[in-house]
Amino acid sequence: MSRVGDGQMMFNSFNDIFATVFSGWIVTWPTSLFAIIWLAFAASWILASVWSGRTKTAVRTLDAWLYRGPILLGAIFLAPPIESLLGAAPLYHFSNATIYGLALVVILGLCFTWWARIHLGRFWSNAITHKEDHRIIDTGPYGVVRHPIYTGQIVGMIATGIAIGNWAAILGTLLIPFGEWQKARMEERFLSVELGTDAYAAYCRRVPMIIPFLRPMAG
Repeated sequence: MSRVGDGQMMFNSFNDIFATVFSGWIVTWPTSLFAIIWLAFAASWILASVWSGRTKTAVRTLDAWLYRGPILLGAIFLAPPIESLLGAAPLYHFSNATIYGLALVVILGLCFTWWARIHLGRFWSNAITHKEDHRIIDTGPYGVVRHPIYTGQIVGMIATGIAIGNWAAILGTLLIPFGEWQKARMEERFLSVELGTDAYAAYCRRVPMIIPFLRPMAG
């Protein structure tokens, strides 16, 4: 068999694997719409990850699994093959107008996340870290909530779970926000030590943690 034929067979095999793994998200309505939104966000987020300052200290990887575990488990429940394996059929059906409305909520949540990412600049990190010259940022979205990146993602994730409407997806979209809440609590304990307990406590008294307009309190 020619190399061209081998290459074509490999390409076809890859397409079969891709279709098997992702067809539930990219073909089925309404998950196809939300897949496009989240894949675009993920791609932009990964590209922007190079824009980050040098790390001085960080939370240990083992400790980080306290929040990474729920997030990973939530992502597993959101995977179409797992949903099929569990027989997670839709619990209800929305009109297209409602689906588009929920998609708009996701987009607005992710826009809020991106605003926070841009505002944080080189102090951002995917992990819990202390960057060089790190200081408390309390302006822009960080004057609305202390963790606006998580706020926007949680809003988008919950709207996605409601739109997909099967129990596995809903469970997944609850586990991921729980993991992000755990991460926010761990981050606050870490930054209180790194940036000064008094200064960070004062910030916590002024600004709510994740949900806007709530009475501010420590995480």
